[in-house]
Amino acid sequence: MREILHVQGGQCGNQIGAKFWEVVCADHGIDSTGRYQGDTELQLERVNVYYNEACCGRFVPRAVLMDLEPGTMDSV
Repeated sequence: MREILHVQGGQCGNQIGAKFWEVVCADHGIDSTGRYQGDTELQLERVNVYYNEACCGRFVPRAVLMDLEPGTMDSV
């Protein structure tokens, strides 16, 4: 099993990374609160590649985001 740590840096990196996470969330049936809302168990099969499962069934992205300007981080 593999685990991926996603690193995003700067305004461009964080904007592209935000779109990446939208796609990954949609693929795995994860909503914006980190809860599984999918319709098939197949979506959960490799969910731990990008997410850590926290308490109460919430999935937290394994990611590091950084930027010198707080505005970009606030929008993500």
